[in-house]
Amino acid sequence: MRDAYFAQTELVSSAQAVGRISADLIAPYPPGVAVVAPGEILTEQIISGLSTSRKAGVRIAYATDPTLENYRVVKK
Repeated sequence: MRDAYFAQTELVSSAQAVGRISADLIAPYPPGVAVVAPGEILTEQIISGLSTSRKAGVRIAYATDPTLENYRVVKK
C-alpha cells in the first residue's frame, strides 16, 4: 500500500485503468468505506460499480478525479 501511494503515477482513462494498480484511495460516501486502496488492482467490476454509484448521485471521496473519468495509477 505504501509503495503504491508514493510511487510515480499517471492519470489514465477509466478504460485504460482496468488491470492497473491504483495509487488512490477511493470511497463512495455514504457509507464512506473504501472500495479501492492504493496498491489494489482496478478491475472492470470495481470501475463499473464506482461509475454506477456516482451516476446514482453518490459522492466519490478521495479520488484524484471525482468524476471517475480518469484514475491515478502506478506508472509501469
